[in-house]
Parts: sequence; C-alpha cells; structure tokens
Amino acid sequence: MSFALAAKDLHITPSAVSHQIARLEEFLGEKLFERNARCISLTPTGQEYLRRVTGALDSIRASTENVRKGVRKTLHVHISPSFATLWLMPRLASFVREHPHITLSMSASVQHSDFTVGRVDMDIRYGVPNWPNLTVESVFEERVLPLASADFLRKYSIHTPADLLGVPLIQSTVSVVQWADWFSSSGVAGAPTSFTYRFDRAQMVLSAAEQGLGAALESSTIAESHIRNRKLQPLFPGRSGIPVQAHFMVYPPHHSQRPDLNVFIEWLRRMARKKTRSRPN
Repeated sequence: MSFALAAKDLHITPSAVSHQIARLEEFLGEKLFERNARCISLTPTGQEYLRRVTGALDSIRASTENVRKGVRKTLHVHISPSFATLWLMPRLASFVREHPHITLSMSASVQHSDFTVGRVDMDIRYGVPNWPNLTVESVFEERVLPLASADFLRKYSIHTPADLLGVPLIQSTVSVVQWADWFSSSGVAGAPTSFTYRFDRAQMVLSAAEQGLGAALESSTIAESHIRNRKLQPLFPGRSGIPVQAHFMVYPPHHSQRPDLNVFIEWLRRMARKKTRSRPN
C-alpha cells in the first residue's frame, strides 16, 4: 500500500512505480488503486487481481530461490490428507532414491488447488470426479470393507453382515461409500442412521477402530499398514468389499508438458500397480 516503499524495493523512483501502475490499469481497462493525498488503497478489482496473481508471483519467487540454492527442479503436489499420510508417505523414499534431481514440495488438505494461481503442479484428490477442463486419472481401484480390532471382535459376536447392526459403528462423513451402501450390497435390509463416532478423515476413523471404539468402513488400500500389522482385520475375509475409484491425479492439460510431473505420474502408476498385485483381502 505504498508506492514509495515499492520504489525502494525495486530501486526505482516512486514516480516510475506510479507510471507503471497507470500503464497496467490502462492495459487492463480497470482501476486497481484509489489514490488520495495521504494514502492509496486497492479497489475491489485490485483486490481480486492481487488474489489471482499472488500465487504466480510466489511461484516465480520460489523458483528463483531454488535456482540460487542449486535446486534445479521442484515439483509442487497437493494431496488429500489421509492418502498423503497412509499411502504415499511410506513410498516416497523410493521416489527420492530414483529421482534425486527432483525436489518435492507437498501440501495436504481437503481443499482443492486453484490452478489459475499457477503454484501447484498436480492435485491428488479424493471424491467423485467432477472437475471440468482438467486432466483426471484414477490412481487405483480400491475396495471398501468393514474393519475392526481384535479386541473389538472378541467383545462382539459377529458372524454375518446383519450382526453389525447391533454393534458400535464408526462413520466416515466424507467417504464415497457409506454404511447404507455396504449393508445394501450385503443384502441386509436397513442401516443405522446415527453413529457414536463420526470423523471426516480416514486416518481418524482407522485410529478409532484400532482403539476398539467401533467397526470402521474403510478402504483396505488406505488401511493396508493397519491390516498388515494386524492392528485391524477385515470382518468378513471372504467378501472383497465394494470396489471404487476415489483417488485421482488432477492437473491442467498443459501441465503434461512438464517433464518432472510426468516422471512423478509414471512413478505413481508403478506404485499403484504394485499395490494392486499385493492388495489385502
């Protein structure tokens, strides 16, 4: 909010800054600043323009710093939290070993990236794919099934799907497959409408199930370490669960021209194929 301070940072005169802003406003056909004798302030158009270009400017700044520090390639990936922690993180060491020239910059949240700001190379999103004008590729097919701890199974007598109607169940509020879907697919009429525990993260759902708080309905792929370490086990080993494609690589089509992104995508495909061959029941 100061042409004088901007001029000092840029090593030019305040008048030169003012002229450049005037030329930018003329080019855009919109007024970006309100000016008076004491101060300047952004117009609503200026605020929106700043919001949209800030990410691109940050990306330029980060890339410049990477070059100065000797980092030639940085890949920015935004990931859904549970996928990042439970599936991707245990595999990242192999990517680093294979591609030491690529620096990974990762962030995790349920909010999808706004690719118009230019900082993120790719999202790994969870949900039902409805993202127009973007390249969308499924990471893998996974199967959603009931899981519980050994203590929970000792406490409750569970032999058939209908037996789950009488035990504590944990709900994942964001899962693409809900308990009603699973009961219906198992031929059980009716499904609970209230739950003692409800969570919006798979990691929290699995942790609660591990502590014996209830049976969880989760992806055996995301829960593979819990199953492998026998912290959780499928309630009905003979049933393969409900197949879904719910994790997706998402990016603007023109990002496919980035060699480091293509390297990461091919590595993800290879890791997914290994998962498919060794999928828990």
